[in-house]
Amino acid sequence: MPLSSSQRAALDALFNPASIAVVGASSNPAKIGGLPVEYLLNQRYPGAIYPVNPKQDRIQGLQAWPSLRDVGAPIDMAICAVPASGVMSAVEDAAVAGVRSIVMFSSGFAETGEAGRRAQNNLRALVEESGIRLLGPNCLGFVNNHQRIYATFTPALKIAAPLRGNIGLISQSGAFGIFALMLAQRRGLGVSHFVSTGNEADIELADALAWQALDPATSVILCYLEGARDGDKLCAALELARAQRKPVVMCKVGRTTQGAAAAASHTASLAGCDEIYDAVLRQYGVYRANDIHELFDIGYACSVAPMPASDALGIVSISGGAGVLMVDEAHRLGLSVPALPQAAQQVILERVPFASAVNPVDITGQVLNDTALLGDAVDTMLAHGGYDALVSFQAVTGISTQHRPLVTDLWARVRAAHPELTVAVVSIFDEANREFLEAQRCLTFEEPAAAVRAIAALHGFRRHFERAAAPIALPEPVTLHSARLDEAAALQLLAAADIPVVQSRAVSTAGEAAAAAAAAGFPVALKVLSADIAHKSDVGGVALHLADEAAVRAAFERVTQNAARAVPGARIDGALVAPMIGNGVECILGVTRDPVFGPVVMFGLGGILVEVLKDVTFRRAPFDLAEAHRMIREIRGWPVLGGVRGQPAVDVDAIAEALAALSRFAAANADTIESIDINPFIARPHGQPACAVDALIVARA
Repeated sequence: MPLSSSQRAALDALFNPASIAVVGASSNPAKIGGLPVEYLLNQRYPGAIYPVNPKQDRIQGLQAWPSLRDVGAPIDMAICAVPASGVMSAVEDAAVAGVRSIVMFSSGFAETGEAGRRAQNNLRALVEESGIRLLGPNCLGFVNNHQRIYATFTPALKIAAPLRGNIGLISQSGAFGIFALMLAQRRGLGVSHFVSTGNEADIELADALAWQALDPATSVILCYLEGARDGDKLCAALELARAQRKPVVMCKVGRTTQGAAAAASHTASLAGCDEIYDAVLRQYGVYRANDIHELFDIGYACSVAPMPASDALGIVSISGGAGVLMVDEAHRLGLSVPALPQAAQQVILERVPFASAVNPVDITGQVLNDTALLGDAVDTMLAHGGYDALVSFQAVTGISTQHRPLVTDLWARVRAAHPELTVAVVSIFDEANREFLEAQRCLTFEEPAAAVRAIAALHGFRRHFERAAAPIALPEPVTLHSARLDEAAALQLLAAADIPVVQSRAVSTAGEAAAAAAAAGFPVALKVLSADIAHKSDVGGVALHLADEAAVRAAFERVTQNAARAVPGARIDGALVAPMIGNGVECILGVTRDPVFGPVVMFGLGGILVEVLKDVTFRRAPFDLAEAHRMIREIRGWPVLGGVRGQPAVDVDAIAEALAALSRFAAANADTIESIDINPFIARPHGQPACAVDALIVARA
């Protein structure tokens, strides 16, 4: 969902203001209210600056104003650098003055406890009523590097100003964000914008992400995320970035229970389930970085190099060991390393008989005696290998003046001949060689595996951007008449939602059970029917492989009595009779309601061990058939579906169709259904219909 024109205009007023007021301004640049004024002056911010302080007439050479009400000129953005006790009156003044947005440094709100949460709720209500967009409170502000706006109080930028470039950086943690900004400067990475969102009383990380997705100065967006309150907004922002073909790289913390609790307490955000965050980020094409170095490695690659059109990677090296390391990493990440055709290998071997010419191509240290050898090998690989990406390990040639042509002349020539080729050169570089290569849109790395990871990430973004994105039509929502449905009712609802289910019949007596079994054909399964019993096998409520009417009659009495004894007071409505479904693989399909992202669909191999093995994956509902196929292939047990130990492969298309249908049903009924459990769903070979044989649906309270 793109930003509306009014939403974008409101964020423009914040992140690209034509005029700025500083409430709590100081003549002392060492103070929180003085440093933003000094920054704006030193950066030669072109707009109007209005220091606000009732105790001073002039501040740092500028006329000062007693309050925002007294300025008498349009104010796009006001920086609030006053204690928490003075915040509400400052915002009231801003509303009267027609201020369009506020950056609030002030702390003492939701991060401090219940009283602070109440104060933040009051602040949120006031800015919403006034139509003011608020960044913060408890934030370090932002930097618009190209417009020379330093709306922050960190002194770090006096040590080293951020370089201008095309990388957007958004962080929920102010200190971590500034640390990342300084790391970017030390790595020579240029930044377009830096935003610290703080407590997110109004503007969230997703708002800043959406704005940067539309910002022409930003090509890639790096995020530090602790948690989100509005999953719909975050997903809409990620979809907007996809539509603009802008990669998003995210460091999402809180993988562990302890880490999630620490993240939640830090800025009063909702951490949520990490497995679901991980799946949703993957679903929306986000690269999840494990640490800050990986965050910048991938962000750097996106800011410099073209994205490879295929997963075919060529590797050329002057070291056999480095080549092996890189091919191992390529296979781990799903890149292909196709062998050179035999004729092309022969061309290389004629030059260096002791080379390895397959791919990786190891031309050995002979290149030091014959400097043309590397370029000739690269030309042969690109002419005959069909590679859309190439990584070259060159040891220390990047700091050798003698071998500078292997860095400069070679790759300038390759870039001119192959403008869309993704190139990574691995070496130790001096600054001049590094800058030259990056000007040619060639990546430079000192660590071979990091170069391969960057190429894999670029290819992943390319694939994500090329996926068709079409609206998904949802069915009409259903009406639930009870909090928990029995199995017969659950299967009936799922069948109506285009999810294949086993043909079953509800019975209330042993005689009815025997007749139903005879009609279905033996062998049959018989299960107690009760909306009050979720796990029937735990109470002896399931009988399988019943071969005749006598066995069915006995099983009816047994399972109903077992259930009544195990769960006193449970309503027993008889039993459900269905034919045994064999010759297939048990899967589990499910839906749970995540507090951040709403209904999410789960898939894994089913049966009684699913909670132990935990080989499952998730997707936010709804999703299409292609996404369902990607989901299925993520589980570790995926090879089982292809047939093992002589068993036939199952119809994976049928599983994908059921998952996509379940996602539509879940999304349509997000307001009424809490969870769905289909276990097992029997996936069967082609020509034999897959079906759900057990289901549980729980309504929202």
